[in-house]
Formats: sequence, C-alpha cells, structure tokens
Amino acid sequence: MSLLEIRNVTRRFGNYTAVDNVSISVETGEFFTLLGPSGCGKTTLLRMIAGFDLPDSGQILLDGKDMVGTPPEKRPVHTVFQTYALFPHMTVVDNIAFPLKMAGKTPQEIKTRVADALDSVRLSNFGGRFPHELSGGQKQRVAFARGLVNRPRLLLLDEPLGALDAKLREEMQIELINLQKEVGVTFVFVTHAQNEALALSHRIAVMNRGNVEQTDEPSKIYGFPRNRFVADFIGKISMMNARIVEATPSHLRLNAGELGEVITAAKEGVKAGDDGVMAIRPEQVRISHPSEEPRLKNHFLGKVHDFLYIGDVTTYIVELSNGTYIEALLPNSSPGRATFFEVGDEVGVSWRHDAGIFLND
Repeated sequence: MSLLEIRNVTRRFGNYTAVDNVSISVETGEFFTLLGPSGCGKTTLLRMIAGFDLPDSGQILLDGKDMVGTPPEKRPVHTVFQTYALFPHMTVVDNIAFPLKMAGKTPQEIKTRVADALDSVRLSNFGGRFPHELSGGQKQRVAFARGLVNRPRLLLLDEPLGALDAKLREEMQIELINLQKEVGVTFVFVTHAQNEALALSHRIAVMNRGNVEQTDEPSKIYGFPRNRFVADFIGKISMMNARIVEATPSHLRLNAGELGEVITAAKEGVKAGDDGVMAIRPEQVRISHPSEEPRLKNHFLGKVHDFLYIGDVTTYIVELSNGTYIEALLPNSSPGRATFFEVGDEVGVSWRHDAGIFLND
C-alpha cells in the first residue's frame, strides 16, 4: 500500500477547475515532485494534502486513512514554504522547537530533538541566532529542520528554493537530496523548474490545466515524453510536422514534408498514415561542416540562423531546407577559445535513427 494516495480529487473555484479528477500515489521514502507551469494546479493539490484547502470530491489517504476533514494540525504532515515562514523574534532553536511545544512535548525531549534537527542540517552552531542574522540558505535549512523536527510521515515543500540565487539554489539541491536520504522522510515537492525536478526526484507528475499529463521517473519523462506538452515543457526540444510512412518493431519511417524521409525510434500503438510531430532533443543533434561525410541515416543541410554561447556549450538554431528550425547542442570541449559556426554558415545536421521520437498527442 502506498503511503499517500490521491484518488479522483477535484477542486473548483467558482467556474474554474484548478484540480480535475487527479489520482496519484506516493511511496514511502520517495522524493516525489509535482511539476508544471503557473496555474496548473500543483500548489492547490499540495494545499489539499496539507489540509489548508478541501477537495470538492475525491479522497486523500495517508497510510490508508482518509485525511479529508482532518485539520492541518492533526495530520502527520509538515509544509516548508518558499518564504521560510520563520518567526523573526525567535532564535533558531526556538523556531525549530515551536512545533514540539505546540504538541506538548517535554523540555528534555524538545532539547534532544532540536539538537538532532540542527545537526541534520549542519547548523549546530547557529542555534542562538535570529533569522535576520542568517543567509538565505541558512534560513532555508532552519525551515527544513523545523519541518522535520516532529518526524512527520510526509514533508511537503512548496517551491522551497525559489527565493534563492542560482548558485545557492544548486547547492541547496544537493543538500536537499542528501537530507532526504539521511532522514528517510517522504518528500512531496512542488516546483515549476524543470531542471530542479529532474535533478531531485525519484518520480515526477507533470501537471497541466488541473490534470496530470504523465507520471514517471525523470529519465523517462525527459527521454520518452507521453505527449507534446510534456516534451515541450521538459527541457528544450525541436519538433517538425511528420506523417508515418512505415511502422515496424524496430523503427518508424516518417515523411517530414519538403525535408523528406526521417527515421525515428519505434512506437507502439501507431500505424502508417498517422499524423504528428517528430521531436528531438538538441544534445542528440550533431552539427558539422557540409563537406563532412554523413554517417547517420538522418542527415540534412541547413543554415545557421542564430546561436547562443553558454560557456560549456553552444546551442545552434539551424534553419533546414523546408523552413523548419532545429536546435543542435555543441560542447565547447576543445582547449582554448571555442570556435563557432557563424550566422549564415551552411552546415549539416544529423542524428541517430533511434534518437528522435514520434508524438501524435
């Protein structure tokens, strides 16, 4: 039995349906992420799990018990917010101890648990400080410690890294992974940042307009998106209209209009004549001088339309002969100053026969 089961949950605000008949299960010890754009329903769903909001229909079961109707303070659940929500007039120790005092724990138990919580987030020497004396990362760790001190069955994290700068955010991602492993508490994490979800999660539920589009492991969400929304929302991807000419157990042969024949990976449930798009990630596309001998089945000529230098890699936007744009990622791995293709250069782009995927949804 799953630790958390969300069964056919719906939440409406007037005529607007924020969460539409959603069902999700979360296993014990899992780092589970709700991912999606603003307004997709992920925060509303998290608030219903916490008890801050109630569903119009459906069940939210924790250890098999329906939590709907149980007030937030009676649920073995704690929430960590993006804004930290620390009491400014309390020290770090008092902030962390607050949930234990509300639960009526003894002074000795409070002292022991707070010390353990501080140690788990590596802030043992900061107990006497006030929130204004801490950095953003330290405040976030205090919030994590307070969330874990009463040993919840479930820790809910509502975009907890959103207020941090890029470098600190990356550091905190690593700390969060290690913390979750050490304490063994089940995490349900809400974010709109795709890279963050891919880096942290055991599984991801991609949400859109109140629905769950796909639930899977990060590598499958990224490499085998179920539909165009998931493919386009997770990372960068190029798509071109295509029709299946031949469907075999080993591959699909597509007609991509003026571009001609394209070979992609096989897909179940499709047949010759189906229309859709051929989608491919930039890192799977090779870019080269037109004079180089093509060694891959999918090889086309184009012209560099634009490029973006990011230090370790350069992303090229290439216009193919049929007017379609495709992105290619080139590592800047050679020593010294990187050399670039310039805007207007004619180039060849190619990719493996099993690199692209066909999407008809």
